[in-house]
Amino acid sequence: MHAVLDYPKISVISPQSCLNATNALEFETNLTKALAQDGISFLLVDLESVESLDSAGLMALVSTLKLAHKLQRRFSLCSVSPCLKIIFEMTQLDRVFEIFEGRAAFEAACLSMEEVTLN
Repeated sequence: MHAVLDYPKISVISPQSCLNATNALEFETNLTKALAQDGISFLLVDLESVESLDSAGLMALVSTLKLAHKLQRRFSLCSVSPCLKIIFEMTQLDRVFEIFEGRAAFEAACLSMEEVTLN
């Protein structure tokens, strides 16, 4: 169901198909494990292959965001399709989550953060 790619300090999770009550607990568990790994500073959830999202899937994302704040780690979303974007806008969670157009935009933001840190 999930493909997990690990980069130094960044973990990317790419869920597939639907995030709903059937798989939300497993999804949240995978997110929590990825976020809790030693050395991870950033967790990116790439929603490119997600076709639908219900309230249980959304709550898995919200719970992980809360944990990320608690652990002082960055949690971001990318590649949110127009139909999913509506859900985030209607719930006003588009103002809460850091959402990037795609992985390239996320990587560019990470690089610019590193440059700011190094200078």
